[in-house]
Parts: sequence; C-alpha cells; structure tokens
Amino acid sequence: MKNIKAIIFDAYGTLFDVNSAAEKCKDKIGDKWEGFSNYWRTTQLEYTWLRSMMNRHKDFWAVTEDSLAKSMEVFKIDPLMKNQLLDLYKVLSTFPEVKDVLQKLKKKSYKLAILSNGTPPLLNELVKSNNLDNIFNDIFSVEEVKTYKPDPKVYNIPVQKYQIQKNEVAYLSANTWDVSAGGNYGFKPVWVNRNKSIFDKLDYVPKYQIENLNKLIDIV
Repeated sequence: MKNIKAIIFDAYGTLFDVNSAAEKCKDKIGDKWEGFSNYWRTTQLEYTWLRSMMNRHKDFWAVTEDSLAKSMEVFKIDPLMKNQLLDLYKVLSTFPEVKDVLQKLKKKSYKLAILSNGTPPLLNELVKSNNLDNIFNDIFSVEEVKTYKPDPKVYNIPVQKYQIQKNEVAYLSANTWDVSAGGNYGFKPVWVNRNKSIFDKLDYVPKYQIENLNKLIDIV
C-alpha cells in the first residue's frame, strides 16, 4: 500500500470488542449472553441507519440506550442490569493486539485517527480506559456532521481536516458495510475479518483482508 499519509480506524468492533460488556455479565445473563450481545449490536446499527434515512438524528449514546432497552426485552434480561451494561459499554476492552500495533505505528510518520459513530465523550473514555492516550492525532465523531456511517459526509471529515487525497487514507474496519462505504468513497480500506465472515455484496471488494491488526504492519 503506497502513498499513505493517514491510517484511520473504526472504533466499535475494530479496536474495541463490542461483546466485552455482555461477556463481563455472562454469569448473570447465562448462556444467552452472546446471542443477546449480537442482537444488541445489530439493533444499535439498524437504529443508526434508520435514523439517518429518516433524518431523525440521536447521538450514539442515546441509540445505544434505546437498542439495549429493546434487546433486554427480547432476551428477557433483568431490567436492573441496564445501568451495569451501559457502564461497561463505556469501557469496552480492546482486542488483544491493538495496543501493541498502535504503538508500533505511532513510531512511523502516519497520522493516526479514529473515525466513529461514537460521541466524543464516549470515544475519549474508551481511549483513556484502555491506556491509549497520546496514540491518536485525532478522534473524529459523526457528531460533526450529525449523521451516521455509511453517509459519505462522515468519511469526508478526516480528508477535510488533513487536506489530503482520499486515496492517501488507509481505513481499517471490521464491518463489511463500513469497508464498502469507505472504499466507494475513495479510501484504501483494509477489512479486519476477525470472525472469518463473508463479505457483503455492495459493489466493492477490498484488496486487503487481515484477521487482526498484527498483519497491518506488513501492509503499510
């Protein structure tokens, strides 16, 4: 991958494990914790897309609360667990290799940034709680444009900030729809395929696919 000036990461599912909140409560939730967690995540994303289409924006924390409320009803989770799950969502764990890879990239000349649906307070807390302070040049939130991925206005945020070309951005995401959107926008995406998934049929096929961030060092 040549002529890269910025490496930009999606946050949820790419750097931070969205299942870690429910996993930390699996003793209370029981065997259904993983199905519940996946349903919460899917509902959360569906709500962002629907709100964008309806032009009814709520910030990501409000969407996270709404999607959790529905998921808890569907899976019959004790309502008294809501605050605990929300508190844990604020401090999601990173995937094991994340910190080491980011520290290696920091020694190079790239701009490093996050581009996420999350609100600035949420993202800042995630970074701080995982001791990733001073790694990123910027933490970009969709709140700057008040709509969600995959709207092209979101992907334009770092390009405007850094005054670089779209194809000078390496964009990392574990979400296939996000990779497709970034690629169609003009980024050079890398799909972080942690779960050996099948890529979506959205008129874009990424040139680069890795199973975790360790492989990124070899690409850039």
